[in-house]
Amino acid sequence: LLVRNVMTIETHTTEYLIVGSGAVGMAFADTILTETDASIVIVDKHHKPGGHWNVAYPFVTLHQPSAFYGVSSRELSKGCKDEIGLNKGLNELATGAEVSAYFDNVMREQFLPTGRVKYFPMSDYKGDGNFESILTGQKHHVDVTIKTVDCTYLKTTVPSTHIPNFDVSDGVRFMPLNDLPKIQTPPAGYVIVGGGKTGIDAILFLLENGANPEHITWIMPRDAWLLDRQNTQPTEEFFTSSIGAQANQMEAIANSTSINDMFWRLEASGVFLRIDKNVWPSMFHGATVSKMELAELQRVQNVIRMGRVIAISENKITLQEGEIDTTPGHIHVDCSASAISNLSMKPIFAKGLITPQTVRSYQPVFSAAFIAHVEAAYPNDDVKNKICNVVPLPNTDIDWLRLTAAFLINQHIWSKDEGLRKWLLNNRLDGFSKLVRSVKEDDNEKLMILKRMRDNGQTAMAKLQGYLAAIEQGQTV
Repeated sequence: LLVRNVMTIETHTTEYLIVGSGAVGMAFADTILTETDASIVIVDKHHKPGGHWNVAYPFVTLHQPSAFYGVSSRELSKGCKDEIGLNKGLNELATGAEVSAYFDNVMREQFLPTGRVKYFPMSDYKGDGNFESILTGQKHHVDVTIKTVDCTYLKTTVPSTHIPNFDVSDGVRFMPLNDLPKIQTPPAGYVIVGGGKTGIDAILFLLENGANPEHITWIMPRDAWLLDRQNTQPTEEFFTSSIGAQANQMEAIANSTSINDMFWRLEASGVFLRIDKNVWPSMFHGATVSKMELAELQRVQNVIRMGRVIAISENKITLQEGEIDTTPGHIHVDCSASAISNLSMKPIFAKGLITPQTVRSYQPVFSAAFIAHVEAAYPNDDVKNKICNVVPLPNTDIDWLRLTAAFLINQHIWSKDEGLRKWLLNNRLDGFSKLVRSVKEDDNEKLMILKRMRDNGQTAMAKLQGYLAAIEQGQTV
């Protein structure tokens, strides 16, 4: 006689239900734990914290210094500079393995010992406070007394789970870049599909491991404006680069006479880089490279600019604007996944719901910590949303104008609030506030940089708003 085991629904009560224990969910939870006495339930589909880092390619590193990443209460950076490699002389970039271990340690050593966090890995969130264990099928329901925090809204995608939106014939050697380290015998050549940061990482991996650049074909549907990593360094020795780049940016915008002229000025002043000086980029994803990395990328001469891939067969690659030859002996590497697949925006704070999005350019993790602080410190959703205007995630070059204008608005609002100024100064994920506050009264060079930034700020904001208004009206600017 078989007796069927009928599971009852397990119920929980918590103040905050956080869906997703990736970097955003962890940064949000850390600030709530630090600044409130609230209880938290965290639900995630992965077996350990870190979100997409659990399935990232093995040679991935952060794009920007480790000092800008992780949770507010625990340092990720070892406080050193890279002495070798293409990031030599700049602050270290944590590897994917280091980031994954870091978040695991934060959960085990900081969150769970508080007794205020219940963590449910390998669980599928169904909505409305309901989730189910992937391993056992056990159903759970959470009664949330304050808010649910949806940290899955931006829908991060990774190469290993990406399904390409083009046809690949049987017999084609096709792989995500996760599999590059598994190659056992030299192929006839490499075809890298995708011009974004993932494509950049694939190219650099091949070149650093001795691949001949003549054996690499790079399919680049759109060229991108890139950021110089030297301008993102949060330590005092890089003040002229980091804060200087911000002053250069304000100056370039303020003095520009058109959008194209603005991008020329941004490039001339070192804010932007591009791979090919003869190709005007139309893409901007905020990808960050060192100048040594840029020089390596420029060694690849066989760059195909014929639009997106439509199909790959054993002997031919069909693109939107033509065809190129390939062979069964070539390895085709899929780098076409978009890191963020949801570019739409919604209010961050709503009744019973928080939807973390970026409130500072390029920094979703800082943004999550900041949003958690605002949740803890301010009285109602209307006030919170006025402080946390969404900075849109970029796709095109014009999107850079939108994100810069939105961030300048936030920066202005934050500068008027003494409590926020203090929080930014003391939060390790901010980085630049301390750098600015460290300037001494007799340091004329640094004071002049700050003056250039202040003097051009209002004019730059007016220029951006004027360009964006003209674009909305269909004018050429």
